Amino acid sequence: MNIPIKLTNCVFKNVLKDCALMCIRGASHTRLVEVGRLVAPKVTEEYKTGQMFLHKLFGYRGVILFPWKAVVYNRNRRRRTRADSEQPQPSESTRKEAKGEEQTFYTALVDNRDVPFIRSQSEAVTFIAQYGSSNSLYAIPGFDYVAHHHVLPYTATQDEPLQHELWDKFLDYDPNKEPQFNAKSTLKVWQKRNRPWLQLSDVYMETTENVQVTVIPFYMGCRGHETYWWRYRVCLENLGEDTVQLRERHWRIFSLSGVLETVRGRGVVGQEPVLSRESPAFQYSSHVSLQAPSGHMWGTFKMERKNGLTFDCRVPPFALESAPMPDIKF
Repeated sequence: MNIPIKLTNCVFKNVLKDCALMCIRGASHTRLVEVGRLVAPKVTEEYKTGQMFLHKLFGYRGVILFPWKAVVYNRNRRRRTRADSEQPQPSESTRKEAKGEEQTFYTALVDNRDVPFIRSQSEAVTFIAQYGSSNSLYAIPGFDYVAHHHVLPYTATQDEPLQHELWDKFLDYDPNKEPQFNAKSTLKVWQKRNRPWLQLSDVYMETTENVQVTVIPFYMGCRGHETYWWRYRVCLENLGEDTVQLRERHWRIFSLSGVLETVRGRGVVGQEPVLSRESPAFQYSSHVSLQAPSGHMWGTFKMERKNGLTFDCRVPPFALESAPMPDIKF
């Protein structure tokens, strides 16, 4: 049986994990409106292009554009030794020791109306391409990469189920199909043209004292005199009951040229997010450059508990690998 979904004009705060009921906490002056009806989540089968969904972790409305098969390296599925903490930098063999497991992720559009109310930066697909005689940085905003298990699918009942500048350019409405929205030829062409910057292949995870860190790196291209750029998305999720706050970051960046760089600072992207039972997750994106075509990053986040005690939450080592880029001129 389909279950109606009602949301305030802002995004709802919590979605119960059993997918059967939603708890909506809006301000007293906001109005509840029905946006759609829940459908049964898929266990093994992939969702199709045009599937509307609610994000289980961040609660925003979105629509799936296309799937990717990614290998997830979970560092907690290998036996850690004392030598791990003493290792000067991760090696390729170290990365492979973490058992890789194939999982499905989706590129999705995020509803502009929900962006101000979620604790996640909507992904801007950034890349370097040639414009005239120079290489320029381009950004396509309003995207996210969503794990299959974070998709809560629904059938839309609104005339305008999602607000995004690319919605009308990418999708057509057909009430006789399931899902109701189908890819236009422009979406297929856009996906093919931008595949090098959109595709994700490796995902890295590690959990320390119930705080899970997930990192997804993307290669952006080469700019200037052999300067290689990557963007990386970091998601922190509190899997426990105790509230913690991110206070400091400590990165170590190793380049194939032999340079090891250390970066320390307060918080991340200008914030010191609190991870609690009510708001357990925070997500952000950043960029890094190397004077070599490959390298590694790893590090720690200093987390503080309510009682003032701190612990270092490990960021899993992740590879920065370059790739041949198409010669696209704008």
